[in-house]
Amino acid sequence: MEKLEARIRNHDREIEKMCNFHYQGFVDSITELLKVRGEAQKLKNQVTDTNRKLQSEGKELVIAMEELKQCRLQQRNISATVDNLTLCLPVLEMYSKLREQMKSKRHYPALKTLEHLEHVYLPRVSHYRFCKIMVDNIPKLREEIKDVSMSDLKDFLESIRKHSDKIGETAMKQYTLACMAVSCTEKLMTGAQDLVDFSPVYRCLHIYSVLGARETFENYYRKQRRKQARLVLQPPSNMHETLDGYRKYFNQIVGFFVVEDHILHTTQGLVNRAYIDELWEMALSKTIAALRTHSSYCSDPNLALDLKNLIVLFADTLQGYGFPVNQLFDMLLEIRDQYSEILLKKWSGVFRNILDSDNYSPIPVANEELYMKIVGQFPFQDTELEKQPFPKKFPFSEFVPKVYNQIKEFIYACLKFSEDLHLSSTEIDDMIRKSTNLLLTRMLSNCLQNVIKRRNTGLTELVQIIINTTHLEKSCKFLEEFITNITNVHPDTVHTSKLYGTTTFKDARHAAEEEIYTNLNQKIDQFLQLADYDWMAVEPGSKASDYLVDLIAFLRSTFAVFTHLPGKVAQTACMSACKHLSTSLTQLLLEAEVRQLTLGALQQFNLDVEECEQFARSGPVPGFQGDTLQLAFIDLRQLLDLFIQWDWSTYLADYGQPTCKYLRVNPTTALTLLEKMKDTSRKNNVFAQFRKNERDKQKLIDAVAKQLRSLINSHHL
Repeated sequence: MEKLEARIRNHDREIEKMCNFHYQGFVDSITELLKVRGEAQKLKNQVTDTNRKLQSEGKELVIAMEELKQCRLQQRNISATVDNLTLCLPVLEMYSKLREQMKSKRHYPALKTLEHLEHVYLPRVSHYRFCKIMVDNIPKLREEIKDVSMSDLKDFLESIRKHSDKIGETAMKQYTLACMAVSCTEKLMTGAQDLVDFSPVYRCLHIYSVLGARETFENYYRKQRRKQARLVLQPPSNMHETLDGYRKYFNQIVGFFVVEDHILHTTQGLVNRAYIDELWEMALSKTIAALRTHSSYCSDPNLALDLKNLIVLFADTLQGYGFPVNQLFDMLLEIRDQYSEILLKKWSGVFRNILDSDNYSPIPVANEELYMKIVGQFPFQDTELEKQPFPKKFPFSEFVPKVYNQIKEFIYACLKFSEDLHLSSTEIDDMIRKSTNLLLTRMLSNCLQNVIKRRNTGLTELVQIIINTTHLEKSCKFLEEFITNITNVHPDTVHTSKLYGTTTFKDARHAAEEEIYTNLNQKIDQFLQLADYDWMAVEPGSKASDYLVDLIAFLRSTFAVFTHLPGKVAQTACMSACKHLSTSLTQLLLEAEVRQLTLGALQQFNLDVEECEQFARSGPVPGFQGDTLQLAFIDLRQLLDLFIQWDWSTYLADYGQPTCKYLRVNPTTALTLLEKMKDTSRKNNVFAQFRKNERDKQKLIDAVAKQLRSLINSHHL
């Protein structure tokens, strides 16, 4: 039986081959048979004639009847043969057409032909053996069509993966052109089909639908596209290095969703809005995460600004296709804060270079052109200066107009990032003011403080810094107006932040003032280190010590530079210097290393103090009333007068009284100085020991010292 079945199959194959081989001959045979039908008709006519003849000719009747029966039998056989061949011929034609369609890869028409053959033609000739062979081949043909269609789909998926970059690039370019030509909110009509042939997916969808496997096809398509989406959303590790890296990343994402949007609108149900939304949510989260990571490496403000513009184009393009992009604009606000920090670092370097290269001297101008150039760079007006002939000088140095203009450049840079972020004028104004405040309070303030605290910054530079910051402080109102003009938000608006420039420049000026006071005191200390008193001198010199004369000359020249400073600053500096000088001279007199001193040494010291008092009376800085500046030396003056005049009776009698002549002399200080004048060693006795009055004076010193100790003790109690 197995051999018999095998032989039957072989015969079936041979029959199929023979059918295919003899197809044309078969057609020719049918044609010939159709001709035979005509001949049969003629024969019938002849039979009719014969019948008439037989009616007339009786002898030939029997023969004619026999011939007639034979002809009718042949006629029936021919007619049956023609009818059967007529049924088979369309089947063979359809089968041939099917093969031709398969060969030319017209799979969807082939499937339709196969379906027509199966349900219309084959049932008519189902009893023929070749029909059974065809019926058995139909499932194989369907699978072949299905497999070939799937192969075409895979090729299509590979094609759109390769072309996503170009599709996205084209879409964003078309959006840019649309923004230039028409309203930016107009729906984009990007022709993805111009770059990709979508016919394979349509054919495949139709084929699978006809085969009853549409759900399988949809699931496969969506699964593959999800995989491609994950690949597209994976940024290259060096994306942050160039703008092209970001651009290619965005192009691929836009291209992917442009294709899906096209599929959504040109097929029925292959993808739906829920599927697209799910993909977009995944893409949005991954894109934002990637941008957060890679943008954090950015330190170039130009790259950050270009990236912002690219993200805006990316978001607006996809929004044109109906995708929600609010999260992208929220993320752009984060990048804006980062951009602000990048700008702050850049401008910190700019300010540092300006301050380091400044000569800290008033700007000289030789003619009207130069004068107007400076006035054009910095809002300055001084009627008195305008009246002066050329050449003349501005009170401030070059860093004032340079810093002012760099602050404006910073504001412009901040404004550039805010463009196209769909922000209100108030939000833009608030962002610019906050960033500018950070620039003033952090960067510029730190740069100024560093210059002020720098060791090699001299008094002249500090004075110029005070003058400069005073003028910059006055210019803050013009910066307020500048921001108002570019944002159209009035500064009196409820939510408007105020610029902290005034505070910044005031703080810098105060720091410079303190540094001047400190610097002056250090200079005074340096001069005092040159003091070389002979504490055992019997007689004083005829003039003040050289070091002190030099010190006073230094103070006079220094305070002459203070003429452009605000009055209170110069007065405070002068008073601070005099107080420090008085305190330092007192400490010099009372220091432990001076174990003994003579009246002659004290008188020489008094000459130096008188030189200081003369300096105070001369009014080195205008604005002091009466002898206010001399009061800086009052403690030292009363102490010296007490000892030189030896007026202990008055001091002890009036001690503690508000009207006491020596009210500023502390008994502890007096005792310390008195101890240095006692006779502690006969060898080094200050007073002549062989004269009675000197011995009496020594006893008096002991008595005074005893009373001073009593005052000190009673005061402590």
